[in-house]
Amino acid sequence: MAESNPDTWAAVDRYLADTLVGHDPALEATLAAQSRANLQPIEVAPVAGKLLHLLVRIACARRVLEIGTLAGYSAIWMARALPEGGALVTIEAEPANAAVARANLDAAGVGDAVDIRLGRAADVLPSLEGGEPFDLIFIDADKESNTVYLDWAARLGRRGSVVVVDNVGRSGEVANARSEDEQILGVRAGLEALRDDPRFDATALQTVGVKGWDGFALAVLV
Repeated sequence: MAESNPDTWAAVDRYLADTLVGHDPALEATLAAQSRANLQPIEVAPVAGKLLHLLVRIACARRVLEIGTLAGYSAIWMARALPEGGALVTIEAEPANAAVARANLDAAGVGDAVDIRLGRAADVLPSLEGGEPFDLIFIDADKESNTVYLDWAARLGRRGSVVVVDNVGRSGEVANARSEDEQILGVRAGLEALRDDPRFDATALQTVGVKGWDGFALAVLV
């Protein structure tokens, strides 16, 4: 039996990506552009990007909201899953990140389907109220604001909308009730909101792979 350690996790992740995802020039170019711009390599792993892609298809989503754009890697995955006429709104606080993302989205051929909204998500989200509801919401931004983002996900979605919250495992620290780390506290508060808020029905899974030990929460609006 293989030893469970970060090297093995990464090797299995690479095998799964090679087997089920394959090489993609546009996505690989996106990561290269992200690196050239000195952005942090905190995008989702390829297998997670494919999962987001499949969730958009499974949900038959026509409108997707992403909180946290970075260089556009996950946005490309999700935009590719949209039907004709579908749209993705992604929110990014950093102008430099948004500029890199716009170039990557256009180069990948999905730019027309993606609307990048620049600004702090907590400030941008209210501007989306009153519009057509979102069918899937992906939350991957500052963890300290997870409860704020979840509240807006519930407001901007509809019954049956899918909500995905990334990075909820935090190398096991999420289970540390004594943690004083603001990100851990934010993740725990978000998970407790998913538990206590009657608008959500949710679960969470821990994951290991090229991104280390982490996890994601998956919810549906009820």
